[in-house]
Amino acid sequence: MVLPLVDEFKLKCYLCNTPFSTIEELREHQKNQHAEFITDHENQKREPAPGDVTVF
Repeated sequence: MVLPLVDEFKLKCYLCNTPFSTIEELREHQKNQHAEFITDHENQKREPAPGDVTVF
């Protein structure tokens, strides 16, 4: 997908590629339109997989 240079600086929703001019608009859009996706991923427990090595 090729966008004109005018839209390059705009924020985009990573789920539907809708452009927004401010981060607040993007947050509201994701909260209203993609609430089920956001809540599913907020509740995920993230931890290292078995066998992962941490280098200090």
